[in-house]
Amino acid sequence: MKTTLYFTRHGQTKWNLQKKMQGHKDSPLTEFGIRQAEWLKERLGNVDFDAIYSSSSPRAVSTARILLGNRPIDISTLDSLKEINMGLWEGQNVEHIQQAYPVQYEQFFNQPHLYTPTGHGESYRELLGRTIPAIKDIIAKHKSKEVLIVTHRITLKAIMGYFLNKQLDEMGNLPDIYPTALCKITMNEDTPEVDLYGDVSHYLS
Repeated sequence: MKTTLYFTRHGQTKWNLQKKMQGHKDSPLTEFGIRQAEWLKERLGNVDFDAIYSSSSPRAVSTARILLGNRPIDISTLDSLKEINMGLWEGQNVEHIQQAYPVQYEQFFNQPHLYTPTGHGESYRELLGRTIPAIKDIIAKHKSKEVLIVTHRITLKAIMGYFLNKQLDEMGNLPDIYPTALCKITMNEDTPEVDLYGDVSHYLS
């Protein structure tokens, strides 16, 4: 039997619109972000999820609640699924960060193996060190089941990079992951098959 993992990023937030970095800080979903989650909810309407996991960040939990729909299951929240901790960048405008930390900003998105956080943030290795064990634990708990996991842009990109056998120096080449984009991994025993990466075919406008 196969274990199927559905991953998504939360819907658009106010700070996404304002071009501010979020990380462990949070801002609420916009009306459009709620609509994005509703589009994905409709797309996943016939999937009989055994479990739903979410980052403990409110923007992810809000998205997960929309996706839950009428299913009679609880949402399990995990700190280990939170976005990468961006240190001093959190709450800062992207343009300011690009000007103040041009090298680190470039590395953050395009050279993850070289990136070091400004302030008390996380490296990509530290991010993988907390997320991948959590995903493995979820897989072990729900063998032969279908599971939904709601997380964040960089966290999800790192998780998908892991399952695609990408090294850190290759991860910057992976496509971006948009709000409520859908990723899907099928586990055949211990062998992962990536069925979807960042799919937004449910977007209606």
